[in-house]
Amino acid sequence: MSSTCLKSQSRLTGGVSRPSSTVRSPGVLPGRFAKRNENFIERMPPEVLLKILSWLDAGSLFCVGLVNKRFQELASNNALWYQLYTCQQAKNKRPTLVGGVTDGMGMTHIEEKPKGYWRRLLFKDLTGHSEKWRKKLKAINYYTGLPNQSEQVLRTLPVAWEIKVTEATGRESSFEQTGIYYADTSVTVSWSAVRWPRIDRIASLQLHGVMRVPLTCPRTYRPGWRSLLATVALNKCAGQVYASDRLVELLFLDQGVTVGVWQEPREIAFIMVNLHYHRLVERSLLGSSTAPYHPDEDKAPSDDVDPEYGLHGYTLHIEMHNTVKKIASARFDQLFCRKDQIVNGYVQLSVISRGSRWKHVPVSGSISLPWMTEALRGRLEGCCMMALTVLDEIQTPFWCFSGPVSMTESNQTDVSYDYRGKSYFIQRWDSEGKVEIELQWVEEEKQYFMVNLLIFLPVSKVNKHFGRDY
Repeated sequence: MSSTCLKSQSRLTGGVSRPSSTVRSPGVLPGRFAKRNENFIERMPPEVLLKILSWLDAGSLFCVGLVNKRFQELASNNALWYQLYTCQQAKNKRPTLVGGVTDGMGMTHIEEKPKGYWRRLLFKDLTGHSEKWRKKLKAINYYTGLPNQSEQVLRTLPVAWEIKVTEATGRESSFEQTGIYYADTSVTVSWSAVRWPRIDRIASLQLHGVMRVPLTCPRTYRPGWRSLLATVALNKCAGQVYASDRLVELLFLDQGVTVGVWQEPREIAFIMVNLHYHRLVERSLLGSSTAPYHPDEDKAPSDDVDPEYGLHGYTLHIEMHNTVKKIASARFDQLFCRKDQIVNGYVQLSVISRGSRWKHVPVSGSISLPWMTEALRGRLEGCCMMALTVLDEIQTPFWCFSGPVSMTESNQTDVSYDYRGKSYFIQRWDSEGKVEIELQWVEEEKQYFMVNLLIFLPVSKVNKHFGRDY
C-alpha cells in the first residue's frame, strides 16, 4: 500500500494504520453490538414513536401502518388522525363543523372513539364522499331525462372502475381501467394494456366502482371504497358473438360487459363495459365490495280514472356511439300503445315507421367500434354501443339499457321508392325490454338512416310499475 494511502487511513482511524484485510465490512457493528441484531426503533417507547409520527402527513402515516403489526397499531392512533382531520377542516374553512363534532371533548373522549373513526372522517372529507354530489344530481336534463351533471360528478369525485378476474384455480387479479369515453347518457370504460389469463381459465369477472383517497403515497397502496356493479360467471355464460375481424372476435357476456378475444390463440385482447348514467354514481359508490347497491324501485302514482293508464305518455331517448364519437342521437315524446296492440306479453311502442319520414334519424359516419391493445389496434365494422332511456308519463326512468349492438343485412326483397340501398336490422333485448331498429343505407347521401324503431316493454313490468292488470 502506498505511503499516501496509509497516511489518509491513519487520519481516519485515529492515527493507527491497519492492514486492508482487517477493515470492517459496512454495516457490521463493533464489539458487543456485533452480537445483537436488534431493531432500535422497536425498542423506543410508544410515546416517543407517536411524537415522531405526529409530524407525518396523512399519506405517510397511512403507509407507515403497512410496515408491520406494531406500526399498524401506532398509525391507527385516534389522536394522530384527529389532528389531521381538524387541520383539514381548518384548511376547508369549516370551523363550525369541527366545533360541532368535538365540542366538550377532551383527549380521552377523542381516543374513546372506535379505532379508525377520525381516519374514516378524514378520508371521506378528502374524497368528497360526504354525498354532496346528491345535490348536483337533482337537476334533470330535459333532452335525456337523466341528471344533468352525471359526467361532472363522476369526473370530480373521481370515480374509476376496476375489473377483478377470478381464475378456476381461485387466483384473483385486479386491473384498473386504461380508457374511458363519456357519451350523453352512458360511459364506455375499457381495459386494453393488460396481460390477461386465457379466457377458458377464467371463472368469473367482477366490475367494481372505485374511489381512492388522494393521498401522497403510491397509487396501489391508496385506500378507497369499492362498490360491486356486476358479476359475470364465464362458466355459465358462453357469450354472444357480435362482430369480428381477422384479429379479434367481440363477445357480449352480460350486464354491459363485452370481451374482445384473439382469434388465435383464444386469449383476451381487451374488455369494454358500457354503463348507463341512470343511478351510476350511486351504484359506483354506495354498494359494498361483495354486494351491489339496490335502491328502492320507483313506482308511478296510482290513477283510478284513466282506463289506459300506463299505456301512453312514454318518452324515448336513444343514442348510438363508439369509443371515439357519437353516431346518432334522438328523442321521441308521447309514445303510446292501445290495449289491442298488447301481443305476446309485451306493450309495443311504435317510435319510427317508414311512412313517417320526418322522424327518420340520420346516422353520422360509419357504424363501427374502434378497439386497441398495447401493441395493436383495429375497427369492428357493423357494431357500436347503444344507450336507451325510456321514461314514463311523469318522466321517471322506466327502462334503461346500454351495451353493444350489431347490424345484420336484411333479406327482405320489398322495393322502397323512398330510398335506394340495402336495409339492415338491429335487435337487442334483456329481461326489461326489447328494441328493434331498421337502418336504411341511402346511396345518394352515402349515409344510414333509422327508418323503423319499435320498443317492447313486458306487460308484467308495466303492471308492477303502474299498479295495473293488463
